[in-house]
Amino acid sequence: MLIATWNVNSVRTRLSQIIDWINQVNPDILCLQETKVIDNDFPTEPFENLGYEVIVFGQKSYNGVAIISKIKVENVNRGFDSSTFDQNIIKKFEDQKRLIYADISGIKIINVYVPNGSALNSEKFEYKINWLNCLASLIDEQEKKGDLICLLGDFNIAPSNYDIHDPKKYEGGIMASEVERIALNNVIKGRFIDSFRIYEKDAGHWSWWDYRNNAFELNKGWRIDHIYISK
Repeated sequence: MLIATWNVNSVRTRLSQIIDWINQVNPDILCLQETKVIDNDFPTEPFENLGYEVIVFGQKSYNGVAIISKIKVENVNRGFDSSTFDQNIIKKFEDQKRLIYADISGIKIINVYVPNGSALNSEKFEYKINWLNCLASLIDEQEKKGDLICLLGDFNIAPSNYDIHDPKKYEGGIMASEVERIALNNVIKGRFIDSFRIYEKDAGHWSWWDYRNNAFELNKGWRIDHIYISK
């Protein structure tokens, strides 16, 4: 089974590139983040024409996640739900569409778009850490059920200094702070494998580049998008 993740920064803007990539790679499952479109306006037809089922959870102009699968999708959940969380938690996070998960061929596929956090002393950063703590609780509950899990998406965190082009420059800052890494490790809890690191042990591999200062052209990137799999 070939599973991929991609923050597309607007599915409608990037649609032709996504379809071209699917035609080249032929993934079984593609998880998208930052789709930036309400569910009714998601461009499902091009994916369905290629034999994919499309499950979405979106909002206008911001956030949004989707699971696109050639394999039957079952038991779809959107956001933090009442089976695990009380209404206060659900209400706190319901405005931002950042989480969708489902069962596909015996695997719990959990697609996340973790908040950026903006700055360490901001309310957005507190929101990010609280969101990650809820994700950890969700994973705990899924694990109790004995589910095999694939947790993937845009985490907006570089797990180690190997995942930043210039770690000294960004040490302790947003996406590289100890607080964020602790929160991510609380989600992982040693029960998942960072699948990328099975194959690539060294630095120099990035999934995101800042749009400013020619970061892509200069290959000054970060690895903040991950696919974690049950051991």
